[in-house]
Amino acid sequence: MERGLKLVICAAILLAVSGTTASASSPTLGSANNFAVLASSTVTSTGATVINGDVGLSPGTSITGFPPGIVAPPSTEYAADTVSQVAETDASSAYNELTAEPATENLTGQNLGGLTLMPGVYSFNSSGQLTGKLTLDGNGDPNTDFVFQFGSTLTTASSSSVVLEDSANAENVFWAVGSSATLGTDTAFTGNVIANTSVTMDTGSSLLDGRAIALNGAVTLDDNAISIPVGPAPEMSGIYGTSVALMGLLGMAVFSRKRRSAQ
Repeated sequence: MERGLKLVICAAILLAVSGTTASASSPTLGSANNFAVLASSTVTSTGATVINGDVGLSPGTSITGFPPGIVAPPSTEYAADTVSQVAETDASSAYNELTAEPATENLTGQNLGGLTLMPGVYSFNSSGQLTGKLTLDGNGDPNTDFVFQFGSTLTTASSSSVVLEDSANAENVFWAVGSSATLGTDTAFTGNVIANTSVTMDTGSSLLDGRAIALNGAVTLDDNAISIPVGPAPEMSGIYGTSVALMGLLGMAVFSRKRRSAQ
């Protein structure tokens, strides 16, 4: 079974277990919670990118690549307006909160690949690297948090992945990056990436349970799939939340078909 179809199946399973509600287990993102992509200078997409969640930009005005990329309805784009400006402010506040949390373990010099981590706050004095698979074990509690603090960059190697186990909740996984985050080709990432400068997603990388937020720079996309976590969120409930979930699944199916036709 090809990778695109696997992504669609995973999204379908997540939607099935989440039901029709969607509320945030962590309130720290504020109004940024509805955004799958949020940037300061530009949002640029190449190829068959599919986004389930709002796309925002402030103070910049240039959101390009949609179409051929898709922002799945009812999600929409906001550029240089009050909605995107407030979301950027809330995301910045969340970043400051995350970086101020005391670390439970310092992983400086270690590669995240091959590790299994329990809930906690993990810090890197400078850069961090993921090569291979990182497993986050929720220890049976969906309300526990995983916070990763990077003094400078976060980089993943091609085909790396972040896997959630034992009730770990993507809504409560945060990556606070001191400068720029780069997700390598075909990386399957999870959680809320908040970079002080920029976020780059290389060809085919995905954030099927997460967000890409650049506080002072650009989000650059290339044939990616991004979907905000399907767990509870107060801003998305009832009919609206159900519509987001269903359109997100449709968007992932479109992404899968486009990837297949390009291969």
